[in-house]
Amino acid sequence: LLPSPSYVKARLVKMVFKRYVEVGRVVLINYGPDAGKLATIIDVVDQNKCLIDGPANLTGVTRQVISYGRIALTDLTVKISRNARQKTLTAAWTEADIQAKWDATSWAKKLAAKRKRATLSDFDRFKVMVAKKQKSSIIAKKMKELAA
Repeated sequence: LLPSPSYVKARLVKMVFKRYVEVGRVVLINYGPDAGKLATIIDVVDQNKCLIDGPANLTGVTRQVISYGRIALTDLTVKISRNARQKTLTAAWTEADIQAKWDATSWAKKLAAKRKRATLSDFDRFKVMVAKKQKSSIIAKKMKELAA
C-alpha cells in the first residue's frame, strides 16, 4: 500500500447512488406498450436486461425480459425471492402497499398532472389561463398593499 499524502484527510465517503438493480426493486416502465406502468424486478438476466413482472392482476404488466434502458428505478422495494411466483409477488405488493406509496410520491403526482394536462380540451385550457390571470392579479394587489 502506498502512504496517503498528508493533504488527503480520512473521511467517510457518502454513497451517491441509492437505487440499485436488485430483485424486488419496483420500476417504472418508460418505453414500449407498457409505458407508464409499474413492475417489479424478479431476476437479473445480464448486465443489459432483467426479468420483470407486474404483478399482472395489479399493474397489467406481464412477466417479460426488458432492457434497463426501458425502465426507471424507483425508491420502492418489495421483499421477494428470486423468480418469485405471481401469487407471492401479489401478496408482497399488497402487504407492502406499494401502489399507495407510489401514488404518494412527487414523481407519480407529476406524471398524473402531465396526463391530466394532456387530456384537457381547448376550453379547459382557456379556463386554466383565466384562473391563472385571476390568481396573479390577486397576488399583485396584495403585494402592492404590503409595499404601501
